[in-house]
Amino acid sequence: MTKYLKASLATTSHSAFTRSLGIVSGTMLQLSQNSIGLAGAASAAAIAWLSLKLWAIGRQHLHTTRLSGPPRKTFLFGVEDKIDLENLNKNEQTVDWISQYGGIFKLPVSLGMTFLVLSDPVGIAHFFAEDAYTYQLPQLSQISVDALLNAGNLLSAQGDEHKRQRRTLAPAFTNTAIRRLVPAFFSSANKAKAEWEKLCEANPDGAIEVQHWMNCISLDSIGVAGFSYDFGTVEGKDCAVADALKAASSSQLTMTQIAFILASFVFPWLAKLPNPGTASNRQLGESLGAIAKTLLEEGRAGKQDSKSNSLVELLIRSEDADSKNQFSEEEIIAQMKLMVVAGYETTSIALTWALIELSRNQDIQSKLRAELAEFQDADLTWEDLTTRLPYLDAVVHETLRVHPSLTDVIRVATRDDVIPLSKPVKTASGQLQDRISIAKGTSILVPVKATNTSHELWGPDATEFKPERWLSDDPAHLPKDVSGYRHLVTFIEGPKTCIGKAFAVAEMKVVLCVLVRSFVFDLCDGREIKLTLTNGLLPRPKVVGEEGSRVPLRVRRAELN
Repeated sequence: MTKYLKASLATTSHSAFTRSLGIVSGTMLQLSQNSIGLAGAASAAAIAWLSLKLWAIGRQHLHTTRLSGPPRKTFLFGVEDKIDLENLNKNEQTVDWISQYGGIFKLPVSLGMTFLVLSDPVGIAHFFAEDAYTYQLPQLSQISVDALLNAGNLLSAQGDEHKRQRRTLAPAFTNTAIRRLVPAFFSSANKAKAEWEKLCEANPDGAIEVQHWMNCISLDSIGVAGFSYDFGTVEGKDCAVADALKAASSSQLTMTQIAFILASFVFPWLAKLPNPGTASNRQLGESLGAIAKTLLEEGRAGKQDSKSNSLVELLIRSEDADSKNQFSEEEIIAQMKLMVVAGYETTSIALTWALIELSRNQDIQSKLRAELAEFQDADLTWEDLTTRLPYLDAVVHETLRVHPSLTDVIRVATRDDVIPLSKPVKTASGQLQDRISIAKGTSILVPVKATNTSHELWGPDATEFKPERWLSDDPAHLPKDVSGYRHLVTFIEGPKTCIGKAFAVAEMKVVLCVLVRSFVFDLCDGREIKLTLTNGLLPRPKVVGEEGSRVPLRVRRAELN
């Protein structure tokens, strides 16, 4: 359940923006004879609110198919007796539940609440097709995301507002646009390569903390590619945005913060109140807002290419009063903040996992290096990256399958619905059903990682890191029932599919191309490292015993023939 406490704050791309909310101190109400009437009115309001809440819960029970699932152990913590702060992201348990209960089941979570966990591929396709309309972000997630990014951002926008924003931003993420960004990706990666060569020369068998460098590469790449601005973090430039991102992404939840989150489930307005636990979020939001305003002012002054389809130029043009998709300044700032956070967080996490897996699997690393060696030190083109490097493509997509940056997605039904299934599931009464009734207000969780590693969908080796599965001529190796990009749930599908997925895949390919053909990666001291996950903006890998989200790997120069 602890995983789902965290996941219930999830958004399309950022499941833990509320991680640092602390307990708000209360005030004592001094009642006098003159305040009894006010107290009575407040009591009546509380009773009315509770009645509506109970009515909504009762309606959900009546109009939602009664499903089986793991039993509740406690009212406060759902399927568990307590919260394990060291292990808030349990994928193995979810995979087991899917095998036991089927493609949709009932999961008891905190404070007596219940989620429906949906992994059936046909059900997921229906669910994502209705994303932003029938199914929307929970109120607590919307409040938390807007507090960080400002209201009007693409992540929390719903319905027609989301459609309008996406239509404006889409030209910055087409294949044509990404093709022009490849040199910017190579520039950031080659700068990191030059810095690593210095480190290897000074200490040939030394360790490099790779997650820090993946953070720097990702931030510099989104800066140059999206906004024509170089943060310069790869070369060691001081950067307030980088510092704020690091603080927000590497912090850990405390029991006090979890207690406040639990209270916020019942009273979402609590998330709007300032408290010491949100310090890192406030710092990040302020830093992002400052740089976004600077870039916007430079663009308005004519320093940007008015004919380009770069992200910043598209946003500037959207201010035009004649624009069909006109954006307000607040919306522009919100989109810029979102793109920096999303471009930084998801790609840096995926690249870190790729290097970890290559270090664990030396044969895979050698095979990839052999493919890349054919191109020596040349900067590859978009066509090279997409058509001439099949094993690189396989390594990237296997990383995205086994280690999705967003591990779970939660939505709330805004109206009654019926979800079709590819296989019937057994209900609480023992009947088999292939269509599940969903009542308005029901919370549904899609376990992205568990679905990507489901034995029912991907076979008995589903949890193994095996790039060869993407190279097989036998289509049975891929789950044809899973719709969407490369049969993965990683980028979501439907109206809210990740707008930057082509950007992320291209950047990953470029960075791995530069680093793997130039360096050999290994686990420190030749031992199997023990990993856990941090609970910052998104779950990040970290080596047990290291501070923050550090992942040190042994790196040495590669000897290419």
